[in-house]
Amino acid sequence: MSGEKNLHELLQHASPEHNPGKYVFSTLQSPSTELTESSVVFIREAEGITLVLPKDIADQYGVGYEYVASWITLKIHSSLAAVGLTAAFSRALADRGISCNVVAGYYHDHIFVAYDDTIVAMEVLSSLRGIPH
Repeated sequence: MSGEKNLHELLQHASPEHNPGKYVFSTLQSPSTELTESSVVFIREAEGITLVLPKDIADQYGVGYEYVASWITLKIHSSLAAVGLTAAFSRALADRGISCNVVAGYYHDHIFVAYDDTIVAMEVLSSLRGIPH
């Protein structure tokens, strides 16, 4: 299944879902197997490995972080070649003063917003159906 490319369809059926819990962005040079297996995102950068971890796991292992986020998944299966979806939701969030960190998975887009912005972010993302396209 290749995923939806039509922006109108993507926005109409984004179906944002808040994943329970708090998540943190951490960076380590060589994380343990336990941490990599517990991460929801793993990105290798020149400066180190970025992990997005459940906050309780980071606290348990004494991993430092500065940003506590909520994880929101757009439940529509978006194509990796779709044009405009990230721009549409990031603009809508920015218009409300909410930053977002986006990770595209094969099936879905995942949006991390500051934990304190969760309720408003969900309202904004749920209102995408009304955005002209």
